[in-house]
Amino acid sequence: MSFTNAPVTRSLVLGLASASIGASLFDIKHYFYILVDPQILRYHQTWRVLTYQLCYTNSSEVLFACMTLYQMRIVERMWGSRKYASFIAVASLISAVVPPFLLFVLRFLTNGHINYLPAGPTAVVFAILAQYYSIVPHRYTYRVAFSSKEQPPAGSDDNFVGLTFSDKSYRYFLAAQLALFQWPGSILSAAVGWILGHAWRNDVLPGRLTEWRVPGWLVGISTQKRRDEFEGLRRRLEGENATGTATGVDDGQADGAAGRRRPMGQQILDQFRGPM
Repeated sequence: MSFTNAPVTRSLVLGLASASIGASLFDIKHYFYILVDPQILRYHQTWRVLTYQLCYTNSSEVLFACMTLYQMRIVERMWGSRKYASFIAVASLISAVVPPFLLFVLRFLTNGHINYLPAGPTAVVFAILAQYYSIVPHRYTYRVAFSSKEQPPAGSDDNFVGLTFSDKSYRYFLAAQLALFQWPGSILSAAVGWILGHAWRNDVLPGRLTEWRVPGWLVGISTQKRRDEFEGLRRRLEGENATGTATGVDDGQADGAAGRRRPMGQQILDQFRGPM
């Protein structure tokens, strides 16, 4: 019941957990992370950019990623499954290329010290987190004081020493843990995902990617079903209009466009006709 109206989130959580467990059971975790040297430079295993986001290589990352995705399922409910799935598809495609490319550049800038990109869709998780940060408001805030001395009343900033949190803060803490597990590679993925999420929101991605949508059947939306929904809505609206006209509840709305074509004096008389 917790995944009600969030089928894409449910599929992400179950798929990520299943793929990570399967990689451990079959001992194939070494296929999912990226080492620029030797995997890319010497062995030319460029296919790893397509596989490194499929799973995580340790149980802690799986746990925190699934918890974070679960807590952000409200984004799918606000957007709808089709738009949400489209966003994830675009974010996955871009994050499959950008973090490995940046890792390649950083390796040469740091003389080989940064050479490892951990497995897992951390960039996608942070892209979703950027949307959650932007569109979901907090409901309340609370303060954690650094001193046990008497503090000023709530709402006053006079001499307050401490931190202010909101009800959304623990979700950010979950994501922060995910970004710090295998740094600096995990931080690189998290930064790319955060920037990507805001780029989508501000409509600055190239090629009109923000307007692209996955086919409806991928998220269980059929063309005939949508037509039936629109037809049912149209019939309800027509029935309400017919009922309102027959009972004379709102003569001005029932007249509609015809009222706009009548002279001003006639419209004023019509407004007072009912009370008189």
